[in-house]
Amino acid sequence: MSAIITDQFRISTALDFIDRIKTSRDSYYLFTGLSNPEEYATDWNTNPPAFRDSFDEENKVWETMFSLKKISSEDVRPVIRKYDWQSGTTYDMYHHKISVDSRSFATESTSLYSSKYYVINKDFRVYICLNNGYDPQNEKGRPSLDEPTFVDLEPRSAGTSGDGYIWKYLYTIKPSEVLKFDSTNYIPVPIDWFTSNDYKEVRENALPSSGSGQLKTILVKNFGTDLGDPGTYSNIPILGDGTGATAAIVIGTDRKVERIFITSGGSGYTYGIVDLRNSTLNLSTPPEFEVIIPPKGGHGADIYRELGAKNVLIYSRIENDVQDPDFIVNNKIARIGIVQNPLSYDSTAELNKSKASAVGAIKIKAPDNETVSVKENSFFTQTVGVGITAVGRVVSYDKPTGVLKYWQDRTQVGFTTDGIINPNPSYGIGLVQFNSQNIINFETTSGSVDAIFSGDTLAINNNTYYLGQTFQSGLSNPEVEYYSGEIIYVDNRPSISRSLNQKEDIKIILQF
Repeated sequence: MSAIITDQFRISTALDFIDRIKTSRDSYYLFTGLSNPEEYATDWNTNPPAFRDSFDEENKVWETMFSLKKISSEDVRPVIRKYDWQSGTTYDMYHHKISVDSRSFATESTSLYSSKYYVINKDFRVYICLNNGYDPQNEKGRPSLDEPTFVDLEPRSAGTSGDGYIWKYLYTIKPSEVLKFDSTNYIPVPIDWFTSNDYKEVRENALPSSGSGQLKTILVKNFGTDLGDPGTYSNIPILGDGTGATAAIVIGTDRKVERIFITSGGSGYTYGIVDLRNSTLNLSTPPEFEVIIPPKGGHGADIYRELGAKNVLIYSRIENDVQDPDFIVNNKIARIGIVQNPLSYDSTAELNKSKASAVGAIKIKAPDNETVSVKENSFFTQTVGVGITAVGRVVSYDKPTGVLKYWQDRTQVGFTTDGIINPNPSYGIGLVQFNSQNIINFETTSGSVDAIFSGDTLAINNNTYYLGQTFQSGLSNPEVEYYSGEIIYVDNRPSISRSLNQKEDIKIILQF
């Protein structure tokens, strides 16, 4: 027995994910981490390894996590594949029967959502193609020559070239969304299609008074022969399980069908045929037509179903915030990801900060008349008892404030990056925490913990420095509880070196 998960389930799941963010049912955070990727793979920056989806790898991600930023409803949109309109391109058209057994005309795609049946123009307007110039002499359609630019509600041609294309305007991507959600391969779909007045006219145009979608397209499959005098034959009924749809047939001077068009869209159709029985046409060699059934509700009623919005784009900007400096500088990041419902440090409450630090910190005090020299990614230690040593790895060090951010992972207590145990590790197998009392030893220098300092700001020469996390006796814990929540996305990527004035725009595509 064969079975599939349908595209409609994927669309529903994608929209539910967005709704969870909009309604705060769940909290999601973008995270950054891993500043020493070359130790995991020497060719990491040219060929980053794929994340191995296991519980152990998930724990390793937590151990090398640095910073988190909350994802809001303004940071997420459903997205679809991007097809720019280009003159001379033959596009597919919307067709309700596209499948492995009935491929799309132009690209021979095996599903509607993998075919190129919509475009975005130069003004960020999105159109669906209802006819790509198909007729019995152009069974794959024809090249598109006229760029659609109109915002009319009814479908029509885009120009005067006679390319045969019929387009329907759907929506315009807002300028505020272009920067955040437009990308090389994807374009955003409105997040509020069913409720926003911006799209009300398009939604309502899909529906007649009965509330079911109108027919818009009929294809000519065979022109017929010797049908009658040239002219327009109107009030041709369309039969099926719906009601009220009619068409008009234009007969050319060759006494064949020149074109057919809908004059009344009717409602309620899931199949239909053009009824020529009572027409005045000569039907000794009749024409053949195919009625195209619109998506539920009609074209424009449900943009997500119509365009196959089963992907979600998450946007986040990493920038240095003077008052909440949780993102590291003067080091690299080589991993980003998303974690769902993390907890606050040492708590059962969900994290509820716009940004959070995932690393510990120590306020370092240099010896008199000396400076502390600290190298990013280097090890540092503290002897906390007889034969007991705490060891950490430098994430960043800020000389003006003396704040050292660090992480502790299994490679510091007897394990390699591949998880192999060293039977004689330098610092023992157990992970030891730092204290406020003892000297901190770096590669070439040492310093003490500023044990009298507590708080989250520091005044130096009439300047206030915000530290991003709260210190107690010179020590600060991470703001997030390690291993809490669920990591739902991980992207190992070439290293990004971060500086004080740097910003990074991150766009993540989740495919459902």
